[in-house]
Amino acid sequence: MMASSPSASADSSAPDGAGLLLQGLSKTFGDFVAVEAVDLTVRRGEFLTLLGPSGSGKTTLLMMIAGFQEPTAGEILLDGSGITALLPEQRNFGMVFQGYALFPHMTVSGNIAYPLEVRRQSREAIGKRVREMLELVQLEDFADRYPRQLSGGQQQRVALARALSFGPQLLLLDEPLGALDRKLRGDVQEQLKELHRRMGTTFIYVTHDQEEALSMSDRVAIMNRGRIVQVGTPSELYEQPASVFAADFLGKSNFLTAQVAAVEVDRLIVDIAGQRLCHRGPTPSVKPGASITFALRPEKIEVSRNAAQPANGNGLPGRIKGMTYFGPVLELHVDAGPAGELTVHVPAWRHELQYRAGEPVWLTWPEDAAVIVTGDDAANSA
Repeated sequence: MMASSPSASADSSAPDGAGLLLQGLSKTFGDFVAVEAVDLTVRRGEFLTLLGPSGSGKTTLLMMIAGFQEPTAGEILLDGSGITALLPEQRNFGMVFQGYALFPHMTVSGNIAYPLEVRRQSREAIGKRVREMLELVQLEDFADRYPRQLSGGQQQRVALARALSFGPQLLLLDEPLGALDRKLRGDVQEQLKELHRRMGTTFIYVTHDQEEALSMSDRVAIMNRGRIVQVGTPSELYEQPASVFAADFLGKSNFLTAQVAAVEVDRLIVDIAGQRLCHRGPTPSVKPGASITFALRPEKIEVSRNAAQPANGNGLPGRIKGMTYFGPVLELHVDAGPAGELTVHVPAWRHELQYRAGEPVWLTWPEDAAVIVTGDDAANSA
C-alpha cells in the first residue's frame, strides 16, 4: 500500500501529472454547505475510498469530480490540466452507481458495447473489447442474457464491465454494493480488488461501510460535515486516528479522559479515574495538568480476574455489565467506575462461558495501545 501522512489535507502540493488534484473544492446549496474547502490528491492508479456517514458530503464530492455538480468554489485538475469546466462526457470517466443503471432492453453484450458505440468505434473493435470485458468479469456465458435474467452480483459486474470498456482514466463508484446482501458484497469486493489490480485504473469509491473501506482501499479519506478530516492507508487510520470522530467512525473505540501528571522523555504519566497510568507513543506538546483524550480499541484490552497491576502496562478495575455474542468475537460491556463504560473484544471460543454479568474483572492494556485524539471541532478545523 502507498504511504500517506494521516492529515486532513492529502498531498495537495503534489506535482502536475500526479493524478487527480482537488484544490479548495466547495459546494453550497443555498445556506447549506455540502462540501467545504476540500484539498485532495488521488494518485494515478490507486484505489481511494471516500468514507463517511450519510450527509458527510462524499457523494456530492464524487458528483463534482464526475462533472454532474458544478463546484461553488475551487478547482479540479487531471494530470495538471484544469477540468472544472468540462462536461461529464468530456472527462472520460467511468461511473458505477448503486442501482447499476443497466439498459433493460439490451443484452449483457449490448450494455457493455454501448459506450464504445457512442464513441463510434468499429464493429470489429467493439466485438473484441466486449469479449475482453466479459472475460475480465467472468461472464462469458451470459453475453446474450438480459439484466432481468441476472443476479444482483452479476448485474453489478456488467455495470463494472460497461464502465471500464472504453478505458476511462478514472472509475467513480458511488455505493456500488449497497443493494447486495452481506455475503454477496464480500464476493464482489474481492472481484473489485482483482479488477483494480489487473486494470491499473484509478478507482474513487464512495461508501459508508467501514469494512469495505478497510479491506479494499489503498488509501481512505474520512469525511464529516463536508470536510475531509483525515486521509491515510487503512492501517494508518485504524491504528493512529487523529480525532474522536475518526476513531469512533472507523471501527469501535473507547475514549478515556486523562490528566497529565508528568512528561518524561519517552512517555507520559497520566491519571485516569484515580489510577496512575502510562502512555508511550506519538504525543502532542502537552504540559503537566493538561487534559487529554485517549482512544483505545476494544481488541487491545485484556480482561482477567487478576486484580494485580501489570508490571509493564496499564490497568483499571471494572465489573461486567453485559455481553454480546458476534460469532468469532464476544463483546464485553464493562463498568469501569469513574472511567466510564468500556467495550472489550475477546475471542468467543475461549471466553463465551467464562464471565457473568456483575462479576468483578481487571482490564489491562500495553502502554503503547492507546492513541491521543483531538476533539471533533479541532479536527474539523485542521
